[in-house]
Amino acid sequence: MSEPRRTPTRRQMLAGTGALGVGIAFAGALPELFPQSAAAQNLGHDGYGPLVPDPDGLLDLPEGFRYRVLSREGDPLRSGEGPVPSRHDGMTALPGRGGRVHLVRNHENRADAKIPVPAVKGLTYDPAAKGGCTALTLDARGEVVAERVAIAGTAVNCAGGPTPWHTWLTCEETEDRAGTNGYAKDHGFVFEVDPADPHRTGAVPLTAMGRFQHEAVAVDPYSGVVYETEDAFDKPFGLFYRFLPKKPLGGPGSLRAGGRLQAMRVPGVPDLSSIQEPGTAFDRIEWVDVPDPLAAGTPIRLQDFGPKGITHAQKLEGCYWGRRYVYFVSSFARGAEGSAADHFGQVWRYDPQRRRLTLVIAFGPDTDIQLPGESPDNICLAPGGGLMVCEDGSGAQHVYGVTRAGEVYALARGRQNIGTPEEPEWGEFAGVAFSPDGRTMYVNCYAPGTTFAVTGPWRR
Repeated sequence: MSEPRRTPTRRQMLAGTGALGVGIAFAGALPELFPQSAAAQNLGHDGYGPLVPDPDGLLDLPEGFRYRVLSREGDPLRSGEGPVPSRHDGMTALPGRGGRVHLVRNHENRADAKIPVPAVKGLTYDPAAKGGCTALTLDARGEVVAERVAIAGTAVNCAGGPTPWHTWLTCEETEDRAGTNGYAKDHGFVFEVDPADPHRTGAVPLTAMGRFQHEAVAVDPYSGVVYETEDAFDKPFGLFYRFLPKKPLGGPGSLRAGGRLQAMRVPGVPDLSSIQEPGTAFDRIEWVDVPDPLAAGTPIRLQDFGPKGITHAQKLEGCYWGRRYVYFVSSFARGAEGSAADHFGQVWRYDPQRRRLTLVIAFGPDTDIQLPGESPDNICLAPGGGLMVCEDGSGAQHVYGVTRAGEVYALARGRQNIGTPEEPEWGEFAGVAFSPDGRTMYVNCYAPGTTFAVTGPWRR
């Protein structure tokens, strides 16, 4: 998600070398990610057509598409608990009763948050922390009928993942201890959020799932194993984890029963960035018990995993379940920052049955600088076929679509200028998700915090 520091972006790096691209946006096995869909196969490089400037200056979309603003930072929450918090980030859309949809939205608030998540009795973990989640309930017509705090007192809530029992696992992208930034409790945990009844899950850290800079999670709907990414900013970089719960697929609250946390070891590969060729696969992936999941003395990525070590990767972010596999994203790797090699984004696939890890997509660097080969962040599968990518880079901010053929098109462009007329700047997109019926795409603008609902001819 949004980084606490800015480093040179792909566009800046390629523009500085004069590299204006050679026309291939992605390399790898894109078709395997997408549902079989004539609509997806028929989309060309223009996608749904050119973006039409929005006269209201909020969101440009192709002709035939429409948006509604569901919620904006600073507006009053419908619950009366306070204003809508800032820094809208990861999000999911979960089915509710009677055709309702529950949106659970993260707020990546640090100590300097403009508008914190309001503290609510029974839903607040650490009163000194300003992050958390809010939940919106939409009726069958897509109208907002409720909006309230779902969890408060957490920190830097970045991404997360839905569970098969329709709750949200929200992740703290920090490992600050009590006493840091004024916090009264340790942070760096995963919390479960039930949007239909937040008090049922409360504000209980799932400590057995580890204390580290969590980014995203994905739950295997067959075994109940939970996969987790770690977005560590500095070397040694993050790890890819799996959590083996004592009560797999047990429903709301079941993850509190604990379990075993393990980290992935790819034999002979200490750094995933060294792998550059899509299709490269590794069998007999090993899972090693984490010595101290609570990181009481040493961050997990620095702990002793034995003479064989452990496998690291820079900027591990998105994580999602598709068909029989778990996919996870490395947004970029830079040798100047300690990675084994440079890349501008990777998508990896892990097959639990075969214990096989495969690099399925590589982003750049020899790609058109206008295409989304820069820091892929939130990714989701579109119901009609294709991939939706929130790009976390510089300049204009887009939600891009990618067809089965690997062709890239712009689906949305943010128009809210948070800079100046002379030096414009736009907030990144995050939290892209589709309604259970596939008819509506929801997406956040990080700043100013805005949640959009986008409808249109998705299956054209």
